[in-house]
Parts: sequence; structure tokens; C-alpha cells
Amino acid sequence: MDGITFGRTSLLCTLLLWAFQVCSGTVTVNVTPKVEVLKGETAKLPCTYTVSSSSSTTVVEWFIEGQDNRQRVAFHSQGGEGKSDDGTPLTGRVTIGEDSTLTISSVQPSDELVFYCQVTAGSAGVGEAATMLKVFFAPEKPELTRPSSQAITAGETTSSEIGTCVSKNGHPQPRIIWFKDGLPLPEIKDRKEKTYMIPSVVKEASGLFTIKSTLYMQPTKADKDSVFQCTVEYGMLEGQNKQKKSDTITINLNYPSEKATFSLLNTDPVKEGDFVTMKCETDGNPQPEFDFTKDGKAVSGQGGLLTIKSAKRSDDGVYGCTATDFDNLDADLTGSITLTVNYIDPVSVIPAEPQVVMLGEKVEWQCKTKASAKHTVQWKKGSEVLSQDGMLSIQEVSYDKAGEYMCVGAVPSVPGLTAQASVNLTVKGKPMIETPAVGEVGKEGDMVTLKCSAYGSPAPQFTWKPSGKESVSVEGNKVVSTVSLQATAEVMKDGVTCETANEHGTDSKTFQISLKRAIDNSADRADKQQGGSSGVVIAVVVCVLLLLLLVALIYFLNKKSKLPCSKKDKKEVASGEVNNDIVVEMKTDKANEEAGLLNKRPPTEQ
Repeated sequence: MDGITFGRTSLLCTLLLWAFQVCSGTVTVNVTPKVEVLKGETAKLPCTYTVSSSSSTTVVEWFIEGQDNRQRVAFHSQGGEGKSDDGTPLTGRVTIGEDSTLTISSVQPSDELVFYCQVTAGSAGVGEAATMLKVFFAPEKPELTRPSSQAITAGETTSSEIGTCVSKNGHPQPRIIWFKDGLPLPEIKDRKEKTYMIPSVVKEASGLFTIKSTLYMQPTKADKDSVFQCTVEYGMLEGQNKQKKSDTITINLNYPSEKATFSLLNTDPVKEGDFVTMKCETDGNPQPEFDFTKDGKAVSGQGGLLTIKSAKRSDDGVYGCTATDFDNLDADLTGSITLTVNYIDPVSVIPAEPQVVMLGEKVEWQCKTKASAKHTVQWKKGSEVLSQDGMLSIQEVSYDKAGEYMCVGAVPSVPGLTAQASVNLTVKGKPMIETPAVGEVGKEGDMVTLKCSAYGSPAPQFTWKPSGKESVSVEGNKVVSTVSLQATAEVMKDGVTCETANEHGTDSKTFQISLKRAIDNSADRADKQQGGSSGVVIAVVVCVLLLLLLVALIYFLNKKSKLPCSKKDKKEVASGEVNNDIVVEMKTDKANEEAGLLNKRPPTEQ
């Protein structure tokens, strides 16, 4: 009885509740719970509703949550025009549409509020729903600055300021993350810790946030090369988290020296005349005072540098460096360098005077030098190496041997370490004319130019027979006489003679004159003969190819039985009358044909 009674009672209560709702009416309002928008853009807050019973008047109103109470910003009645209220933070920037959507233009951070859409439907009652407007604006790139105070000392018991990071104009409030050598530092605000941060937030009149964070640490010597950076992390639309990174900074950290290094900065072996730089430094900061010595005697340097402007062989020796760091007097801060200055002595040539010898005679030179390391001595004329043992001997001097000779001493192990000296050779003798070139003219009577080149010392005098317009020039060891004259019949026949003379003798050569046309005609004839021979060869080849083609065609037609040359035809031809007593017989016996193709002997006819 209890179960049946309970069921009936529940059903009755449900029916009564339904009847009450139908009679009294209800209003259901739907909004978007959260609307996101960027600062300065337009936000739309939709609102829809349903009324369970008909109502003659329906009013939709939008409210914002004030400090003490709600404040209406816009409204419209059923069938009426939407209006906005005066004296609100949204006045002039808010409208309500026919579909009850609230539109806010030029959204500001102060607009981040809870908005209520309230619908009043007469006897049906009142309904409302709330929507949250979220406003976003990306902050500026953070600026990271070092303190203006002096350097930080490693090992101090109190924390020192490392840097301050500031990021301006963000919404909602962003946060700052510190990085050291690319790794994030835990956010610690307890000033009793060795590493901590002091944050601060300022809300600007615009409603945007400016945040600042100052990092404090107790750095050690291991932090001397550390790189610090800060990042601002902020939220954006659709739950995105973004970051902007600052530039990096390093700290000016003071720490005591533990060891010293003394090094030679020259990369190549040192030679006389070089600028030498030696550097002494410690692993501390700042660098302490340095003292320098050479072979135990004090020498002056500047800071940690000891320089020699133009090294000499006397600068060889052992150089020492000693640093004094008052923060670590027990440390051994010394170093030494053994400096070797390479050198080569000036080259000595015997005989050193210019040599004048007669044509065909012998001449010799000897070259010597000394150096700090293994060296070479070479004799050169131009780029040609003539000797590598210091001795240069020319047994029979000719005119082309005249000129300048260079003795070069070098130390191969030291780039650029060389010394050199030069001597000059003059060859005397009677004139010697070079083999003359044939002169060419287009026709008899034309002008021809001839060059007569002669060796000799003293410089020879020239005589042309017959004479013409003459000029003389010097080309190296040669004297060149150039003459221009008319190619007369006598010149064409006998040529032109060049005579030279000096105090040691004479020489002469005859220049022949020829016509260019004769040479050209001969060349043309040779070309024509060669062309004719080529034509004959081509004609023979073409004929052979045509003959082969004809044979192949006849064979092909015979193979296909297209030629009327059967046995019957053969007999008719043999027995018939033939003009000119000429009989042509063609055999097409099948057996013979196959035997020819397969290299078989045909059967003998019976």
C-alpha cells in the first residue's frame, strides 16, 4: 500500500507543479557566459529569451555590476526602439539591437565587467542571465637594465641587485619570469634567500598594467660569464599564453685571481723588424698590476702588455711577468716566455762591382750570408733560378747573358725573412745581326719596312744599302734599326743590305723582298688542287654506293619473283633472235638460289 500511495502522490505533485507553471508563466534568458575582445575593438554580447505564456509587453534591459548596485546601460521594449542610458561608463559607446544584442565599441580595459541581460514579460515574470566581458591587450617588450652601481663582488654574504625588468601596458595583468643561461629561475619573494625577486604592479589611468621585477643574487665566480634575461608572459584570446623576451645582460663581477698566463701574440716566428706583443693576464677581475722582466732585469710594460716596436736579435731572451692581486696574495701569479728573434745578415757578393766581359769569355760570382737558422742562397735572373749553392759561373758569355743578376738569401722556416743583392753584367764584342725576316709588298713600287736587330757593345752603327727613312731604338740588349724604302725593281732583285759596325768588328745581312700575290696564288692553287682531289674521292664513293644499291634492288625483286626470268623465259631468250649477237641469260633456279644463300652446293641438273 505504501508503494502505490507514494507513486500516486508523486504523480499528483508533478501535475500540480506543471499546472502552476502554465497558469503563472516563466521567462528563460540565454547569453554567452564569457565574451573576449581586444582593447579598442568592438564587443557584441548576444541575448535571447523565451516566454512560456503570451505577454503584451516585454522589456529587455542590460545592466553592469557597479560597486554598490547595478547600473542600467541600455534597454528596449517589445516593438520599440533600443536606447542607451546617459551618465554611464558606456555612454556614447553602447547600442542595443532588435535582437537584444548589446554592442560596445572601442572597448577599454575598464569595460571588463559582468553584464546582465534582464527580460521583463508582464505576468510571465522576470528572467535574467549574466555574461563576463574579458578585455585583452599585449604588453610591450620588456626592458632589462643593469644597476648603475659599481661591480658586484663574488662571495659577498648579502644579495646584490642583478637587474630590473619592466613591461608596460598589458591587460590582464601579465607576469615576469627570470632566466639565467637560458634556464628559468624559481619565483622567490623571500628576501632571506640568496636569490629572490621583488615584484611591483602599477595600474595606469588607461586601465593597463605596468609590471616590474628586480632580481637579487649572491653570485659566485662561476657566474662571471652568465647571461640573464627576463620574459613577460601574458594571456590572449581563446586561452592563449604568449611571451615576449627582453634583451640579455651580463654582470660586472669582481673576483680574485688564482693563476696567470703570459703569452706571445705573434702567430708567425719573430724576425728582425717585427712588432712584438706579449700579453700577461690573470683569471681574476679586475686585472691586477703587472711587473715585467727580461733576463731578470725589470722592463716597462703598459697594463698587461709588453711590446717591442722593431725587434732586433739583441731582444732574444727570457721574459717574465708577475701579477699582484691583493685579494689573493697567496696565489702564484707568474709566467715566462723565451723569445727568439730570427735574423739574416746582408748578402755579400764577390766581386760586387758591375762586370764587363768580352763575348765568349768566362765570368763568376760568389754569394754568402749568415742567418739564425738553416738558410738558402740562390742566384736568379728574372724569375729563373740559375744556382742554389752561392756560386754562379758562366763559361762562354753571349749577348743574351747580359743584364742584372740577383743573389737571394732566405730562411725557409721564417716567412718573409730574406736578404738580397744584385750585380750587373755587360757583354762587349762585335755586332751580331739576328736572322732577317723576308719583306713583303703587294706589288713592285710599294713601300716596304724592314727591321734590323743587332747585339753588340759598344752599340753598333747601322748602314742600309740602298738607304731609306731610318730610325733606331733599343729593345733590351738589342739595338734595332728600322728603315722604310720603295721596293724598286733593283730592290726586288738584289734585296736590301743591313750593315753594322763598332770598335770590335762588323756584321751584315741581306733582306729579301717578295710579292704577297705570288704567295697567295700558290696557296690558292694548292687549295684548288686539294679541293679537286677531294671531289674525285667523293664522286667514287657515291658511285660505289649507288652500285651497291642497284644490286640490292635487283636481288630483292628477283627474290619476290617480280622479274620475268623463269626457265621458260631463259629458253625463249636463248632460242630467239638477238640483235648484235648478244644473248643475256638469267638463272632463277630455286635450288641454286638457296645454295647461294646457305653456302650449299646445288644438285647437278640431269
